[in-house]
Amino acid sequence: MKTLVVALSLAVSVSTHTIFQELWVNGVSAGHTEGIRVPTYDGPITDVTSNDVICNGGPNPLNTPLPSKVIDVPAGAQVTAEWHHTLDSANTGYSSDPIDPGHLGPVIVYLAKVSSATTTTVTGLSWFKIYEDGLDSNLQWAVTRLYNNKGKVSFKIPTCIASGQYLLRAEVIALHGASSYPGAQLYMECAQLNISGGGSTSPSGVSFPGAYQGTDPGIKFNLYYPTPTTYTIPGPTVFNC
Repeated sequence: MKTLVVALSLAVSVSTHTIFQELWVNGVSAGHTEGIRVPTYDGPITDVTSNDVICNGGPNPLNTPLPSKVIDVPAGAQVTAEWHHTLDSANTGYSSDPIDPGHLGPVIVYLAKVSSATTTTVTGLSWFKIYEDGLDSNLQWAVTRLYNNKGKVSFKIPTCIASGQYLLRAEVIALHGASSYPGAQLYMECAQLNISGGGSTSPSGVSFPGAYQGTDPGIKFNLYYPTPTTYTIPGPTVFNC
């Protein structure tokens, strides 16, 4: 059985990666790659202790200069993050877009308040989780739902958080190689937001790196055997107003 697990892991380890590259606000697109710090390569980050786990970079060089656009988002808005395999929209629609369907795992979204959403410094920020989706009671993964929805995942911006500028960190964690560390593949990008009409709450948050450890059950995880029936999503609990 161990041989089968290794074979399955290797079979999907060279498959399609993904990039968060478009944000929709109440059903309206902000534009393809507009206001999002997208990389030029779609590879994963596997070292959860690296600064690259914040908004990507390192082995996946970011498009430069960084975007100047800041996306206006009212507090309480429904926001949709959209992923695809490459930045070329002409390559959508094939079997491994927006991600290889075997790259099973959770989808997670964080916010961090910043003085300017166009800041080049992303270390030292306090990130609070606003959305997570993992393995449901029907044993279907969040990535399967993302795949079936053509790369789109929707969530709400909390109504009570303070107005101002934020970075939104949207993340997919693929677990096909996660039976040992480093093996989980983390795909994350950051969108630049200006949130208006909010309240007065400033949620406490976590640091990246630091929020995840290599020994966390959501980072070191056997996807194949025995067939999992539960999964612990890494990071803090979801903030609710």
